Amino acid sequence: MKSLKNKLLKKGLIYDAVGMATMVIPLVGPFLDIAWAPFAAKKMSEMYPGKKGKIASVLVFIEEILPFTDFIPSFTLMWLYTFVWKKESIKKEVIFEAEIV
Repeated sequence: MKSLKNKLLKKGLIYDAVGMATMVIPLVGPFLDIAWAPFAAKKMSEMYPGKKGKIASVLVFIEEILPFTDFIPSFTLMWLYTFVWKKESIKKEVIFEAEIV
């Protein structure tokens, strides 16, 4: 589990760095975001499967496609949400005993 967490964090940091790097290139950067947004959304949904991954992929797509929002570290925030902030709900097992008379 720890290896998976570390791998996802490393990938997320790299993807965030690439997404932020497009902001540094003056005239070409916004056009690179058009190509980067669908790729980032696909990677987000692959890294975090299920409902939360789908929601995160839509959010990362919107964040990358909008101008001046490249500074938001979407992948890192998703990692923090998944492994730090979200409290896992522990399902308690309830056992009912019945006596048949």
